[in-house]
Amino acid sequence: MPRGPLMIIGGAEDKLRRPTILKHFVAAAGGENARIAVIPTASSLGPEVVEVYDALFRKLGAADVVAVRPETREDSHDPDLARRLIEATGIFMTGGNQLKLSAIISGTPLADALVAANGAGTVIAGTSAGASIQSSHMVAFGGPGSTPKQRMTQVAAGLGLLQSSVIDQHFDQRNRYGRLLMIVSQSPQLLGIGVDEDTAAVVEVEDGHEIMSVVGKGAVAIFDPSRIVTNAYEAKRSSPLLASGVVLHVLPQGSRFDLSTRTLLPHVPTVDPGEAAEMAEAGRDLRQLARDIAADGVSPTNLRRRIARTTRKRATTVTDPDGASA
Repeated sequence: MPRGPLMIIGGAEDKLRRPTILKHFVAAAGGENARIAVIPTASSLGPEVVEVYDALFRKLGAADVVAVRPETREDSHDPDLARRLIEATGIFMTGGNQLKLSAIISGTPLADALVAANGAGTVIAGTSAGASIQSSHMVAFGGPGSTPKQRMTQVAAGLGLLQSSVIDQHFDQRNRYGRLLMIVSQSPQLLGIGVDEDTAAVVEVEDGHEIMSVVGKGAVAIFDPSRIVTNAYEAKRSSPLLASGVVLHVLPQGSRFDLSTRTLLPHVPTVDPGEAAEMAEAGRDLRQLARDIAADGVSPTNLRRRIARTTRKRATTVTDPDGASA
């Protein structure tokens, strides 16, 4: 079985009005057959955060939702918690403090079970802190700012679900360009991935390549430092860093990017179903008009009347009983 998808969510995903990202996750986990394990360890809210996601996922059609909440590294050695992850079809890590999450689960049997589940096809999603921990290197903490400066952030080990990368979240909303640039300046072998709020980078393996697609209302920024020129190795404390030659990709919804070759893939346009239906109906009208013109004994006045009747009938069809447009 191929490796399961990764869903890297930038935080603050819409949970009520247009829960596009959470719908995508539940569908990827099996829809009405989804068995979802929620890991809320990063959060300080306690059982409340599990109750929120339990209600959301069940409302979106999931069959079962269970909590997997280790509070200590000893808890992360509990075989019962590991079993819940192995049995799940989808695993969701909440937001909060990513350093806490890493300190409790990284390098434990629970983390091994999570990685093994993904290798067996289980979709892994995480928002905010749960996004950051998915990469091989993780932003531990650090301040905002557009200019990269020496020591403006620190890095810890992530779960390594996405290798040779570092992920940051709430990216544009909290102005985290500088700290991600600082990390790739110090470690040019890493690909920097910054994900906006209510946006997800979905990574799937296709023909041996890790392909990332973007879902949501924001964008995903990618910093490729393969040819960077930098002074990070000699810059003094808090000094601005030289970071020249970094390739920046800003990818909105619908974009696809090959993480293995670090190249943008051709954009595949999406068709709005409503617009497609409208165009199809207009095409039928035009064909009917052509047949009528070709027919003997049909006057232009009768054609105009027929088109007017068709238009009124269509307007009545798309109006609900209360008079509101459907």
